[in-house]
Amino acid sequence: MTEATGASPLYLVTGAAGFVGSHLVRHLAAQGQRLRIMVRKPEQAEPLRDLVEEVVIADLQKPDTLNAAVAGVHGIYHIAALFRTAGVPDSAFDEVNVQGVSNILDAAIAAGVKRFVHCSTNGVHSHIANPPADETAPFNPSDAYQVSKLEGEKIVMSCFEQEKIRGVIIRPAMIYGPGDTRILKLFKMVANGKFFYIGKGEALTHWLDVRDLARAFELGMLKDELNAEAFLIAGKEYSTLKQDVHQIAKALEVPEPKLHLPVGPIMALAHVTEAVCKPFGIEPPLFPRRVSFFLKNRAFDISKARKLLGYEPRTDFAGEIVDIIAAYRA
Repeated sequence: MTEATGASPLYLVTGAAGFVGSHLVRHLAAQGQRLRIMVRKPEQAEPLRDLVEEVVIADLQKPDTLNAAVAGVHGIYHIAALFRTAGVPDSAFDEVNVQGVSNILDAAIAAGVKRFVHCSTNGVHSHIANPPADETAPFNPSDAYQVSKLEGEKIVMSCFEQEKIRGVIIRPAMIYGPGDTRILKLFKMVANGKFFYIGKGEALTHWLDVRDLARAFELGMLKDELNAEAFLIAGKEYSTLKQDVHQIAKALEVPEPKLHLPVGPIMALAHVTEAVCKPFGIEPPLFPRRVSFFLKNRAFDISKARKLLGYEPRTDFAGEIVDIIAAYRA
């Protein structure tokens, strides 16, 4: 299949069934873009089928399935990835987030795809020692997922620099938004009076509304003149976790949490819990990465995205959480 002469461009979205991918599909469809989506199972496409022209069943780990996915598309939004998942070996992250990236790039280049927008993560920088960080901050991945995303990003950037294909890399901050189930836990704990801090609650956080992220991906695709650039994408401003929780409690009209637990004993318990659960493939109720959520600084300078992409967050944190709470209640 080839792109029809005179027809508007066709774009492929990988990972379309996920939280970010599905929001991106809805956003692009609302802008009138012609879309093909890639999923691993037919049932994953059902909520989006009426919004897109084509559905392709393919798998990043099966290169022979990717040719049909990339044929005839002008550009690819590569969102698909293996996120942090309990019970999988570290090698699984490499298989999807490194080799899988290489596989779809090879297919895209062979098919003559013009543009590639790659979803990475702010986690390639991990803890920000001197906030706020811009795109030149040192790489410092702290777990297997982040390491794999950095290695995948390097493959993409190398292809861009060699002009094998053109495009940009997007490094999202802490993604949340309507329909998100991961951050729902935080909102539920605050709502039910069960939230507590580990440490002082002074670590910096920088949230990103998934709807703003979708717009950033679109801008990255449409800015044809940009190539081999990486962009940190985040909300209007960063704040402390304690300030965030204050805003959430205020929006929920519940008392603000006051309990602070000591870091040392909780981190030690987290290591023990993870060590006990990991051999059985069980998601531990407490693990070091969850504790580190309370300790790591995540604060970013988004001036490059503002200047080159024309990216601008839609609203502020307080406005975003009102929407999110309304969606959770619905």
